[in-house]
Amino acid sequence: MNPSNSQSENELQRVLDAVPDGLIVVCPEGTVRRINDEACRVLESSPETCRNRPLADLVGPKHSMAQLAEQVQLSRQPIIRNEVPLVRRYGNDVELEVSISPLLEEENSERAGVVIVLRDRTIGNRLRQDATQLDQLDSYGQIAAGIAHEVKNPLGGIRGAAELLELRAEDDRTRRTSRIITREVDRITGLVEELMVFARSETLQLTQVNLHQLIDEVLEIASAEPEAASIAFVRAFDPSIPELTADPNRLTQVFLNLVRNGVQALDQRAGNLEIMTRMQWQHRLVDQKGQPIPTVEIIFSDDGPGIPDEIIHRLATPFFTTKSDGTGLGLAVSRHWITRHGGRLRIGAGPDGGAKIQIALPLRADLFISPRDFLMVDEPPAPHDPRRPFPAPGQSIQKG
Repeated sequence: MNPSNSQSENELQRVLDAVPDGLIVVCPEGTVRRINDEACRVLESSPETCRNRPLADLVGPKHSMAQLAEQVQLSRQPIIRNEVPLVRRYGNDVELEVSISPLLEEENSERAGVVIVLRDRTIGNRLRQDATQLDQLDSYGQIAAGIAHEVKNPLGGIRGAAELLELRAEDDRTRRTSRIITREVDRITGLVEELMVFARSETLQLTQVNLHQLIDEVLEIASAEPEAASIAFVRAFDPSIPELTADPNRLTQVFLNLVRNGVQALDQRAGNLEIMTRMQWQHRLVDQKGQPIPTVEIIFSDDGPGIPDEIIHRLATPFFTTKSDGTGLGLAVSRHWITRHGGRLRIGAGPDGGAKIQIALPLRADLFISPRDFLMVDEPPAPHDPRRPFPAPGQSIQKG
């Protein structure tokens, strides 16, 4: 290459690298001609790896970015798409605004080259989602309080009448019927108590928690269940994570629920359920002043059938479930307790299919949430017995 041309190329690349948005130039044949640093960051690659490779190899042939680029090449009409998700193998998934414009270099060619502009909208979108989730949790609390007020007293009356009916019954059929009524009333009462977690502001009992030890205990419980016999639990722990300040019983409740969901998704088939931990440096939680704080991320992923896109946003809604015997409260309650810790819980898909649940927690919850919402304890709370259900809000866990 001519030295002057080489210098011009380098200067052009420096200009492209200075642009805060990702830029990808794709030639008519569909291969990447140029790419800047921001686009490499988004795609988790390097300029040397990307150049002269098909765009579909970098984002996947079924990804909407590759399909839209091909559409623009043929139609020569620009396209803009918002909230385009990109599942990444190593870093956090991102949400992009994608603008694709044709490069009309050769009017007579069948296909045009294109310029792709990538704008990372992840942080803004997630802040809006966090605000929406907080509003939803407040609404759930108001609904729960109303349901409890209107339902619990009549349920008590129905249960008392059923017990009286059983005592006065003169035949087995009437006694069986009264027991069924009592059992179903108890089931509904249990659901109401679970729902009341959104209405009551239970104080978190914060203490120092060894995250990996807690996860190991959860996996020991889950692996003993018959449904998990053919499942491999894969640990990918970051040894640099220090102890958290958190409520170990509530984190156990959340983690056990997520692991059991993964086990049920695999439906007794052989498969992997991976739990990864790492310090989060890119999209950290922020305090009330908007300053980033030390953040730990816990990721639960399985290689099951995955979650249809049309129901992902509904999965943490109370009483929405895809299970024939589910109550639809597990994920909603899990998100509630993570939010109470000042964290966030997101539901999505893994890069190779399956479900992926990402939890972000502050390293020090006591510095992040309101002092009236927690109690610091020197000794960890009594560990929960997995053979018994978790207590309803306001009830204590008894030792023994």
